[in-house]
Amino acid sequence: MEKQMKTNSMRSVLITALVIAAVVLLFSSFYTVRRNEYAAVRQFGRIVRVEDSAGLKMKVPFIQNTQKISKSLKLYDVPLSDVITRDKKSMIADNYALWRVIDPVKYIRTLDAVDVRAEERIEAAVYNALKNVISSMNQDELIEARGEKLTQLLTDEANSDIGDYGIEIATAEIKSLDLPDDNKESVYSRMISERQNIAASYTAQGEAEAQKIRNETDRKVIVMKADAEKQAEILEAEGEAEYMKVLADAYNTDDKADFYNFLRSLDAFRKSLSGKDNTIILNRDSELAKLLYMDFSE
Repeated sequence: MEKQMKTNSMRSVLITALVIAAVVLLFSSFYTVRRNEYAAVRQFGRIVRVEDSAGLKMKVPFIQNTQKISKSLKLYDVPLSDVITRDKKSMIADNYALWRVIDPVKYIRTLDAVDVRAEERIEAAVYNALKNVISSMNQDELIEARGEKLTQLLTDEANSDIGDYGIEIATAEIKSLDLPDDNKESVYSRMISERQNIAASYTAQGEAEAQKIRNETDRKVIVMKADAEKQAEILEAEGEAEYMKVLADAYNTDDKADFYNFLRSLDAFRKSLSGKDNTIILNRDSELAKLLYMDFSE
């Protein structure tokens, strides 16, 4: 009886051990991959495959293990860099880089998947790119250059230096671009002077163009005024000619002519007597004297 109990106890321990081993074996056979990571499956240190899709995956327990590598963008603040422009002017650039792993196998083999080592390569690549880009531009061109253009140039140049490490620089951008303290004032003064010269040139061009427009307008006004005066004189002459023609038609007989002369004499006499204390001395043969001596009773 006692022997049977020992046998049953040993059997229970064995079953329990088998169940535990099965559970451990089962859990060791599965692993999960998140959406923002790679999983490199290694067997005796050698990479046998890389899982880049999220989900529950299987591996050989105790023989294979996994190494997780993030897919997400990482920020690296690059130290300040002193660079020289094409016209031999010193500039201080403050940069940052956004980077990520795109080839986990290369990343593990070349950098052992250590981010600090990757950032060392990124710092060197960004500095070389910055030096090449800025050395191809004058200081004025660099200050006036658009940020997007510089960012694209830096990013493309930096990526050409890190293609063998399995990483990619998504953005290499200049946060600030400043002058050394010892030549800030001279550069700012020169820039202000240049802008003032440009403004003066634009002002002079504007004034010259305005004067040209005024001269052209004055010329047109003179021409239009002369044409108007000429047309007025023509119309006036035509009116006087028409007036004389009407008069000639109206007084084309002796009776009408005498009547016209009579009316003109009356009008002249009326104008002479207008006002107060007027004295008129007439020759007896004048038309006005004849008018006074005229007998209207006939």
